[in-house]
Amino acid sequence: MTVSLLSPLTVCGIAELDAHTSSGVTDVLTILDPDMPDPASFAAWPAHRRTILRFHDEIAPRPGVVLPTRKDMETILAYGRKLAGHPGEKHLLVHCHMGMSRSTASMATILAQAEPDTPSQAIFDRILAIRSRTWPNSLMVRMADELLGRKGTMIEATRRIYGRQLVNFPSFAESLRSIGRGAEVDSALAP
Repeated sequence: MTVSLLSPLTVCGIAELDAHTSSGVTDVLTILDPDMPDPASFAAWPAHRRTILRFHDEIAPRPGVVLPTRKDMETILAYGRKLAGHPGEKHLLVHCHMGMSRSTASMATILAQAEPDTPSQAIFDRILAIRSRTWPNSLMVRMADELLGRKGTMIEATRRIYGRQLVNFPSFAESLRSIGRGAEVDSALAP
């Protein structure tokens, strides 16, 4: 397995940002809903490089929802290339609202690009080690898999993570179905 140049790595939600003010974070990828204000926590942070994307944590179109797009995924990949190009020590923090879905899909995308020889399952196992409450956004993962030429391996690895999460957190199934993400639950339950 390739040793990532992107280390240490942190994934969190907005409520956890204050805990990382003094953890040496150098680079932040922020993913927020389109109408959400910038987190106030960043006012207390020391200097860092930060990129902000805005879209909902959804996987299917419906009125009033801004889905992640291929352009958003290309922006995440460009961010990863730029990050890898900065010399010196780096500490990447990726966050979304809860630190479960958009952020974990983004971190997996950045790692899969930085480590093209690392199997997709190993990438997602690392994401799970970084963030135990992980449920990557399947639409983002599908686009990343295509853009990186991973031939469906990221999608399959995500399906396996979903299955493990349903064992660890059985309440996820009902919660995800209630917000229109039942297709992800169904993919975990499929043989």
